Amino acid sequence: MSGMNLSEIAEKMRDIDIAMLSTHTEGGAIAARPMSNNRDVDYDGDSYYFTWEQSRMVEDIERQPKVSLTFQGSKTFSVAVEGNAEVVRDKSEFQEHWTPDLDHWFDDGIETKGIAMIKVHAERIHYWDGEEDGEITLS
Repeated sequence: MSGMNLSEIAEKMRDIDIAMLSTHTEGGAIAARPMSNNRDVDYDGDSYYFTWEQSRMVEDIERQPKVSLTFQGSKTFSVAVEGNAEVVRDKSEFQEHWTPDLDHWFDDGIETKGIAMIKVHAERIHYWDGEEDGEITLS
């Protein structure tokens, strides 16, 4: 097995828009929901997602920042990411990751009241590509 590097994984992730973001609920259960990466795929181990500040997801992350992301690409390629999430409320950071498609969900853009951004920093990435699989550990 030759193994893929982060750059090769990022290239394959380029066309995957939706990830399942899983958090730990207050009772310890796992809650998952689909999130769009908004084609922000210059992947270096960090992923960004916009949501409502009052969401259960934000509450879960603030209590327990350990999360996972699951990306399903072509019929043979998928990626599982384990990492730590943080809730970002700084609008200047929103601008770096905002795309026009988000205006559909947030009428006033980055000025929409109650908006937050989730940043997930990967610690471990496991991928499957046909019969090849591998793992990358990030610091």
